[in-house]
Amino acid sequence: MTRANDVAVGIVGLGGIGHHHATKLVERGATLVGGMDVEPNARGRFHEEFGVPAYEEEADLYDDCDAVLVTTPNRFHEEYALSALDAGLDVLLEKPLAHTLESAERIATAARDAEGFCMVGFNNRFAEPVQVIKRYQEAGRFGETTHVEANYVRRRGVPGRGSWFTSREVAGGGALIDIGVHAVDLALYFLDHPEVVEVSGETRSEFGGRDDYAYVNMWGDDAGPEGFDVEDSASALIRDAHGNTVSLEVAWATNRPTNDEFVVRGTEAGATFDRGTDDLTIHEATAFDGDQHHVSDAEIAVRETDSHAAEQGVFLEAVATGDAPDINTIDEALSVQRVIDAVYRSSERGEAVRLD
Repeated sequence: MTRANDVAVGIVGLGGIGHHHATKLVERGATLVGGMDVEPNARGRFHEEFGVPAYEEEADLYDDCDAVLVTTPNRFHEEYALSALDAGLDVLLEKPLAHTLESAERIATAARDAEGFCMVGFNNRFAEPVQVIKRYQEAGRFGETTHVEANYVRRRGVPGRGSWFTSREVAGGGALIDIGVHAVDLALYFLDHPEVVEVSGETRSEFGGRDDYAYVNMWGDDAGPEGFDVEDSASALIRDAHGNTVSLEVAWATNRPTNDEFVVRGTEAGATFDRGTDDLTIHEATAFDGDQHHVSDAEIAVRETDSHAAEQGVFLEAVATGDAPDINTIDEALSVQRVIDAVYRSSERGEAVRLD
């Protein structure tokens, strides 16, 4: 049987996240065979750093691969995911599934009919505190999980204005589809990916389009506000078919402290997980015979894990065994995309949107 690290892996899209994935593959001793990008400078940098071929056409890369990681801007996810699946390859597709719901649905349809499988890159699921929460849920410690507070809030963190991240045509949106998609996915994961029936949301563009946008540092170069046509924050309430809910706060920029907390509320216990620090606290209340009623907060120490590396490990093992993974599935990613699309539609209409 093929070993996971013997799987021949290529990367499509050689920007920042492509380089990050390549570095993680090399660190784990995996077999990185090449990359592909339409931009010559990106190909040159990749070849120089990793010592493997970098191609202009994806077909040249696919000839050498068992699997590919697609890390292009959102608009091009469909093109390369479909061509890789059509070539019989397994695919790890970076989040979000696509830049629009329609494109996401086409990817999902192709993946269901393909010889290979498509896993979607929601790496936060592989953080150790998240897995601890899931194990406690499965053991019944929380009772029924009824609500998740999902926060992914930066005080000032608009990506380089003028980059593809701030173009609706290429990204499909702003903070919501960029980082909010992680928050939605984690919240639905904690609720066991239920059927979502209603979404009420509001998106705002309050900072990215300003000449006087004040920031301390910025990921990428700042070309100024011209062409900034996406939201920099969003708020939403999501309800499933059983009446369980998610409250969502997402921002690239806002006048409040940074907040990366996820609060999971159950009928028997709850948890607070800080995505930024990996801090995890379990909240419980107990009534003994007599008067020993009390509440307790237990801080849980977990081992450090690299969520991208863990995600890659699951992907490579699935490619090696030929068994599609049962986590980060295409259908789960499509349900997340439907929620993202519903938040945008709700904001445009000024009313809640039904999904059933």
